[in-house]
Amino acid sequence: MDDTQIDAILNFNLVCCVVGGFVALFGLVSYLLKEGFYVTEPLVSLCAGLFLSPHGVHLIRPHQYAGSPEAIATITLCFTRLVLGIQLVIAGVQLPSKYLKTEWRSLAVLLGPGMLGMWTITSFLAWQLIPGLTLVQGLIIGACVTPTDPVLSNSIVKGTFADKHMSKPLQKIIIAESGANDGFGYLFLFLPLYLVKYAGQDGSTEKAVTSFLGVTCLYTVLLSVVYGAVAGWAAKHALFWAERRRLVDRESFHLFVIALALFIIGTVGLIDADDVLACFIAGNTFTWDDWFRLETKHDSLQPIMDFLLNMTVFMWLGAVCPWEKFFSNEIIPSYRLVLLGVLVLVFRRLPVIIAMRRQIPQIRHFRHALIMGFFGPIGVSAIFYLYVTQDFLQRIQLDNPDREDCGTLAEVTSIVVWFLVVSSVVVHGLAIPLGNLALLSPRVFNSVRRLGTDRNDSTQQSDRPDVDPEHHPLLAEPLV
Repeated sequence: MDDTQIDAILNFNLVCCVVGGFVALFGLVSYLLKEGFYVTEPLVSLCAGLFLSPHGVHLIRPHQYAGSPEAIATITLCFTRLVLGIQLVIAGVQLPSKYLKTEWRSLAVLLGPGMLGMWTITSFLAWQLIPGLTLVQGLIIGACVTPTDPVLSNSIVKGTFADKHMSKPLQKIIIAESGANDGFGYLFLFLPLYLVKYAGQDGSTEKAVTSFLGVTCLYTVLLSVVYGAVAGWAAKHALFWAERRRLVDRESFHLFVIALALFIIGTVGLIDADDVLACFIAGNTFTWDDWFRLETKHDSLQPIMDFLLNMTVFMWLGAVCPWEKFFSNEIIPSYRLVLLGVLVLVFRRLPVIIAMRRQIPQIRHFRHALIMGFFGPIGVSAIFYLYVTQDFLQRIQLDNPDREDCGTLAEVTSIVVWFLVVSSVVVHGLAIPLGNLALLSPRVFNSVRRLGTDRNDSTQQSDRPDVDPEHHPLLAEPLV
């Protein structure tokens, strides 16, 4: 074997070693971390990816696996597609029967005015804080981070904290929103992308709107909805037919939904449509009558897949994240980047949800609006849209080599979106543990102070001379 083959085998062994070891170590204390301290696995996995990457101990080596930054971008795009597709099929399956039909009003509010408000606010902040950025370019960055991430949302709406502070209807609507708005993010992303593509040409706005309506709305989005509905319906009836005739074993029965996700990702990807949206629609259609959801209600395969995908994808993102560009780039000053991250996390979603809370029946209290407004994380879906954007801009630059603005825009978008993703994972991952600690600290302080008072009383009592209780009127009384 030559040196290249030896390095490839060594890298494979290292990946198996570090990933398996990390997942095993996390699993040993997972209940304590997740249910005791409310620490989510995406945050821990992102930190582990950073520690094991070339920025740390250099055990995970993305550049040696891929060979070039372009290959890393392709791998990350495909990896995020895979994770989002499987997660969204599982999310669709977990929703109650006919959920998209029964709760269409709430979803219409969240996917219409809700996403439009988040897109507008984020785009405006990016336009104002990033030097040299035009409004249209700000709309592209805003569109990348507008969808709430289903991977991070699942880690928040499940577990002890969610059971204590979120009602079941609120958990369901958050899952449904995070699944649906990932697919509809195409509608907000491609309109400004087409405006950038046709900038400087005669009738540029007309060409951009025509391409957006024809390619994005009718082909990419509408075709994906129809395809996902048909595929989910056909898959459910095929599985029902096979199960009634005892042709399928239990292992294949439970694995069927994962196979459906892989099939849709591949087929929709071949026709270059919205595979993310198709997966979510297929999951909902697949369990439209609740048959499969009830049959697999106590199945552990779906939570296991959810856990494994969360761990691996955030380890990879931690390893390939351009950490060095956050505070050492010539495009965005570091203080502006930090300020943008703070403002986006505070104003991107919270004011929109508070303003619309009366139109969403699942939000029964103002506290529910605060929880739903704050926990709208930015994660895997933003990275997915980032690389979709970079691929689109790269094609423009290949056709028009003089379009240097596309290369600059791709670089700016990469820095900003990556920083917002890292900020969201850290802030939303630590918000619950720190909030819980803040609530417990007064109780701990009072307990310590009470314990100190009791000790002082016992010390003073021990310094007194011995007194016979029978001859002391106070000590002779029983303590109640």
